[in-house]
Amino acid sequence: MKFTCNTKKLSDACNNVIRAVSAKVTIPTIEGILIECGSDTLSLTGYDFEFGINTTLTVTVTEPGAIVINAKILCDIIRKLASDTVTIETNGTSVSIVAGAAQYNITGIDADDYPELPSVSGGYPLFINQSVLQQMVMQTLFAVAENENSKPVHTGLKFEMTLNQLRLIGVDGYRLAIRTETIKYEGEDVSFIVPKKTIRELIKLIGNDSDKDISISVGKRHIIFEVEDYSIISRLLDGDFLDYNAAVPKTSATTVLINTREAIACIERTIPVIENNAKNPIRCLFDNDEMRVSTVSALGRVVDYTHANISGERVEIGFNSKYMLDALNAADTDQVRIELSGPVSPVKVLPVHDESYLFLVLPMRLKSEV
Repeated sequence: MKFTCNTKKLSDACNNVIRAVSAKVTIPTIEGILIECGSDTLSLTGYDFEFGINTTLTVTVTEPGAIVINAKILCDIIRKLASDTVTIETNGTSVSIVAGAAQYNITGIDADDYPELPSVSGGYPLFINQSVLQQMVMQTLFAVAENENSKPVHTGLKFEMTLNQLRLIGVDGYRLAIRTETIKYEGEDVSFIVPKKTIRELIKLIGNDSDKDISISVGKRHIIFEVEDYSIISRLLDGDFLDYNAAVPKTSATTVLINTREAIACIERTIPVIENNAKNPIRCLFDNDEMRVSTVSALGRVVDYTHANISGERVEIGFNSKYMLDALNAADTDQVRIELSGPVSPVKVLPVHDESYLFLVLPMRLKSEV
């Protein structure tokens, strides 16, 4: 195998693909990037048996072939090269990298030892605008559980596709985020759960030119996202996801209309005296057209308030300040509608005029009066 290509483009590709290379599995092949040359293309693949990234570059190929090179070594070498172009040549498993005056000779691994990526076939393809998906993810991913101390299936983001509609759902046991968007989709109803890591890496690959579409192909166990020149393949999570429709209160006793930025600022002013979010809830009193926020800890106490339009019953309720701030920060509207059903029921945060997003935050039990 022998090819010549632009150094920066190769470095950028390597730095993206290496994110799929395993840092946990100590198998030399899996610690590498698979490099494959066709007649005028170069394919780079990283894969850790659960998650993979592949990209293709146009290069000058002298001799087609394939090799696996340790990902860290390859990325470090290419990143430090000063020349605009680099030539990589193999002789068996011996790899020569030449760029300007720099010459490297390293040992690769036979490409036949690299695992085959899963394929996805069948199903109705989905195309969605990159910026739309990016926004939907940013409004739901914060509620996805971080680790498997939670229910493993909740460490992923749930996709629900129905006629001309896409819905994303994230949940971690303390809060719930739902984002719904109208899209062009005429396939059968389908739902699947994508690991949080996969979604994070997908969003990183969305560039500034986000008017283009992402192609999504779904199989029984795997999913492929096509974004620009990259393919991301991932296993899907399996298990019983939360019945979120049953978790959302159907009625409310109190409705609050409040400026989003002012509500965020009011809650943020309590943070300096909060020692521990799990032990020091904020106390929110909704009454007399204001939201009164207070908290107390060993560090001190704070009381603050901001204007709100309140209809219904007076409510005093406790929250983990981080969870409430995450919900408010994820809102993309100047005002939000907060619906409450009492001091021990989950609170809903929605847009004023529709339900394109819905955030649910569980309350915390309050102790003595602040």
